[in-house]
Amino acid sequence: MTIQLPDGTGRLRTYEPRTDPLAVTTGAPFTSRTVFSAAHVVADPYADVSPDSPAAVDWDATLAFRRHLWSHGLGVAEAMDTAQRGMGLDWAGAAELIRRSAAEAKSVGGLVACGVGTDQIASGTPAEVRAAYEEQLAVVEEAGAQAILMASRALAAAATGPEDYLEIYGHLLRQSAEPVILHWLGPMFDPALEGYWGSSDLDAATDTFLEVIAAHPDKVDGIKVSLLDAEREVDLRRRLPQGVRCYTGDDFNYPELIAGDEQGFSHALLGIFDPLGPLAAQAVRVLDTGDTAGFRDLLDPTVELSRHLFQPPTRFYKTGVVFLAWLAGHQSHFTMVGGLQSARSLPHLARAYELADGLGLFPDPKLAEERMKTLLSVYGVDR
Repeated sequence: MTIQLPDGTGRLRTYEPRTDPLAVTTGAPFTSRTVFSAAHVVADPYADVSPDSPAAVDWDATLAFRRHLWSHGLGVAEAMDTAQRGMGLDWAGAAELIRRSAAEAKSVGGLVACGVGTDQIASGTPAEVRAAYEEQLAVVEEAGAQAILMASRALAAAATGPEDYLEIYGHLLRQSAEPVILHWLGPMFDPALEGYWGSSDLDAATDTFLEVIAAHPDKVDGIKVSLLDAEREVDLRRRLPQGVRCYTGDDFNYPELIAGDEQGFSHALLGIFDPLGPLAAQAVRVLDTGDTAGFRDLLDPTVELSRHLFQPPTRFYKTGVVFLAWLAGHQSHFTMVGGLQSARSLPHLARAYELADGLGLFPDPKLAEERMKTLLSVYGVDR
């Protein structure tokens, strides 16, 4: 069987899908790395909503996908960028997601950490930003989940310099009940975060970031770095206080960063591990045995897909993630909150299908092929 895929030049090319998925097995919990997958939300396709309406979420399908990730030993990073936080999922929806996901994690023994931001306000003074963070931190802690202090658009707009970041983050860390993960999300993921930590100079911003951590090392479990710069992450990782972990958020260079070097390694908190879940888990279990080469053999071939999904505008990578979840049978439709299913072109989605199929990511390759052909027909590709 073959399928005709558009190549971006107005032409169709013939692709022959694989007939068998990659064989993956579950196993013991990871021992060498802590690994989170940032997980997407499944929209309710029958809800009569507009792109700027509050999100309508299919809670059963959303939680089922989290059980899928937990079944392979991955932790779930909840209500973050991959869940369209601030891009279709508002704070009310995120709070409900946090409560439901944390309860589900308890019921199955899954690891979950949840995003704490300020998206219930569009803007405000530094004091109002701090209060917004506090409100969300309380929701996460009451749910019994670990907190991830996310970068705040409102703080980026309100801060006049590094001192505002030091004051607000210091206050939050002092009052947090348990150690948190600090998240540095670069402007390639969200342009509104340009100049975070008080400077567009990344060296100066890094110094402020490290100053926050050094003042409260007992309250920082780790940092998640999403700057798509492997060299900068390694440098930052080597400057962390003893006991503070680095969770890579680099969806371009994750195999080498997780594998590490003679001076250390990164744990992982990655959006690409949403579609890669079972394969990524298998690779980490190989790494647990000390087989770094085997780990790289499994994970290195996935980088081309990841770089494709995260190509500029990077913030639209969620479209490819949800598209692959549909093809893989994790949800019955390709609909996204905020109407974001329209954010990538047909050639982009076709290439994502081809790369994912080549990796054997689809449990039922025939289903994925049929769904891809259905999408093609919607766009007028009938051959």
